Amino acid sequence: MVKPESLAALRGRRVLVTGHTGFKGSWLCAWLHQLGAEVAGFALPPQQDNDHFNLLRLDELIHHTEGDIRDLPALQRVFEKFQPEFLFHLAAQSLVRRSYEEPKLTFDTNIGGSVNVLECVRATPALRAVIYVTSDKCYRNKEWVWGYRENDDLGGRDPYSASKAAAELVFSAYVDSYFAQRNTLGIASVRAGNVIGGGDWAADRIVPDSIKSLQQGRPILLRNPLSTRPWQHVLEPLSGYLALACKLYSNARDFSGAWNFGPRVESTRTVRDLAEKIVACLGKGSVEVAPQQTAPHEAGLLQLNCDKAIQQLGWTPRWNFDRTVEMTAHWYRDIAGGTAAREVTHRQIQQYTES
Repeated sequence: MVKPESLAALRGRRVLVTGHTGFKGSWLCAWLHQLGAEVAGFALPPQQDNDHFNLLRLDELIHHTEGDIRDLPALQRVFEKFQPEFLFHLAAQSLVRRSYEEPKLTFDTNIGGSVNVLECVRATPALRAVIYVTSDKCYRNKEWVWGYRENDDLGGRDPYSASKAAAELVFSAYVDSYFAQRNTLGIASVRAGNVIGGGDWAADRIVPDSIKSLQQGRPILLRNPLSTRPWQHVLEPLSGYLALACKLYSNARDFSGAWNFGPRVESTRTVRDLAEKIVACLGKGSVEVAPQQTAPHEAGLLQLNCDKAIQQLGWTPRWNFDRTVEMTAHWYRDIAGGTAAREVTHRQIQQYTES
């Protein structure tokens, strides 16, 4: 278990987050602010009024800059002005189905944008710790029942997965070519499973689709009810990212490299299990199956082996599947009931750190 005091190194430090207007990025910035860090963010504008970033009014709490990571000069200006000591790179085109519709955008963002970020890292001597976020889908998915380890083959049959595998290759090339000689820089790539939690409204994701359906009095429609995913609350991988960043800051050599942050094996459950648990938590609604014969390929079975993080970092998942879904559903319930998003989010971060 990662203890709160182990994150003390972030207090008062300059921390830059790319993708801070997104789902994971907004939760990360909220947590960093609670830890006492000076936070700056660079990302595209929020997509809709009820995005987590907007509901939290994060632009009041951090240095907020809107921009596209494909725009190297704009990104360079933020690095040059802020001179971050910590960097969390989360900006990405993160939707599998959208990657089929817009493959060039996906590759340009997830590969070319990441190259731009790494170029800025090269030019920023103040940096001491870099967390470079990719995805569990960077692994060549062989649909086997055991979890993927950090040294397993990379690959991907859809544009999103391939872009994340390529982003990992880019990362390795930069580490070997430029960063291995920087003894004061710790840099790691991190791979997480299917993350859920309050404040996610992205298209074609099971939780926001379910919440929207229930709020509109419609049944939850499932495309692939038997597909399994390693469901985890958004705070789980973020706790790993934060703990790893602090280790990189104090011990760059021993903690650089690739790391998995996934849930326990028993949290790998079907899409139907997740939808039915949401209905149970909210006390209303129903689940129906509506397969799409022409739907693009999506992985049926995928999970991570996290032995490295457990044994070397001391990180372990805190919330099981039921707790994860309960906290997610209750976030949406509380917001719908009129409670301020900042209050709900900060309370859940506190509950997580105390669990």
